[in-house]
Amino acid sequence: MKILVTGAAGFIGSALATRLLARGDEVIGLDNLNDYYSVALKKARLALNPSMRFIEGDIADRETLPKLFEKERFDAVVNLAAQAGVRYSIENPWAYIESNIVGFENILECCRHYPVSHLVYASSSSVYGGNEKVPFSEDDKVDNPVSLYAATKKSNELMASCYSKLYGIYATGLRFFTVYGPWGRPDMSPMLFATAISRGEAIKVFNGGDMMRDFTYIDDIVEGIVRVLDAPGSGHSVYNIGCSNPVKLMDFISEIEGAMGCEARKIMLPMQPGDVYQTYADTTRLEKDFGYKPRVTLHEGIGEFIKWFKSDKNPLKI
Repeated sequence: MKILVTGAAGFIGSALATRLLARGDEVIGLDNLNDYYSVALKKARLALNPSMRFIEGDIADRETLPKLFEKERFDAVVNLAAQAGVRYSIENPWAYIESNIVGFENILECCRHYPVSHLVYASSSSVYGGNEKVPFSEDDKVDNPVSLYAATKKSNELMASCYSKLYGIYATGLRFFTVYGPWGRPDMSPMLFATAISRGEAIKVFNGGDMMRDFTYIDDIVEGIVRVLDAPGSGHSVYNIGCSNPVKLMDFISEIEGAMGCEARKIMLPMQPGDVYQTYADTTRLEKDFGYKPRVTLHEGIGEFIKWFKSDKNPLKI
């Protein structure tokens, strides 16, 4: 297949491109290489996929994107491009509207006028907001976001549903839970913790460490995306994609300390605006429909992450 992967220099996009190229797909990668975090890391990820045709561009560009669709006639699209980060959405809301709303609308319009067999797009576990019922199910109400980032992701689901009904676009949204592994984002907790420990600095522990996250290893996430992408179907659906095994934040930190061989100094802080106490994915529907089952344990995953973190492959190595 000829597949457009947006956000191809991102953590998940890069790993997905590697998998698709390895099985023989033609992959065109699109990314604007913005400086929300290290551009050097993004370029290093791109170097992992030399056979991918890469285009530096923005999904919100209403002139360039339609021309790309018209020229390439993609078989499928995986839209992973977005302004990421819950806390940053409080500081810079316009970046989220431009990328996550305007950009996604541009993707939908292109899929409308230059039809593809399947549009798979990134939603987020953040849409569950302040929900207290766990595990989070796709049937739960998601009308109580606690960050603008979450609101934009819920908007994406509504927009995709609308376009599916109006124009027959086959679209699937994936609500990603906390993804980690080699080549991960430097603004996420695994990289933040490992970096601080390696420098002998204290790590910031929010809500006094009383938090839980459904950490999911990158290889399991990519496996799930590929299974969904390949499935024939119609209409619009949304699925949780996570590990379905939430971990206490302090236990997660202990795993990193063990793999680093060093105990971290900790600064206990209150809950940050936009954060939630816990995430916990009910992946029953994804397991039933696509045979998805995460296989990498937290111990194994953290071990692989720290091995990469300490290696020369890490462009941000201390």
